[in-house]
Amino acid sequence: MIRQIITYPDKRLFMRSNEVEHFDQELHRLLDDMYETMRAKNGIGLAAIQVAVPLRALIINLPDEEGNQHKEDLLEIINPKIVQSKGSIVYTEGCLSVPEYYEDVERSEWVRVEYQDRYGNPKSLEAEGLLAVALQHEMDHLDGHLFIEKLPYLKRKKFEKEWKKKARVKVKR
Repeated sequence: MIRQIITYPDKRLFMRSNEVEHFDQELHRLLDDMYETMRAKNGIGLAAIQVAVPLRALIINLPDEEGNQHKEDLLEIINPKIVQSKGSIVYTEGCLSVPEYYEDVERSEWVRVEYQDRYGNPKSLEAEGLLAVALQHEMDHLDGHLFIEKLPYLKRKKFEKEWKKKARVKVKR
């Protein structure tokens, strides 16, 4: 089922999500719905809070060289923790909760993440480049943060001004 994605400035996006304690059918349905929702919106990652569920769950499905996403490459990451990070990389990021806005953001180039899968099994993952960026972006959502918060002051003010202008145009329609 495709769920509605909540968008900035919805206050729920700034909530810290709760640890997942029950690895049950309800969680599995949420993960499946998140996948369908992410694919329908042409995203590469989605955190549960973006569909208004404040749980520490996220999914990532990076495209291959041809730009195709394959379900067998889907990462379902529950209760993640970054245990190690190295380096620095600047990547142009966008977000399904901040539609049609893209900006360069600096993050760690490499991360090691410990997490659980949909059944509660402990897992570990080392990631670099786009996957490392996507993991950090989605994990920020779990802590109630958006990528726009990482922008320098002037870019952030410019974003807020443009966002308000866009909101006024939508209201007039």
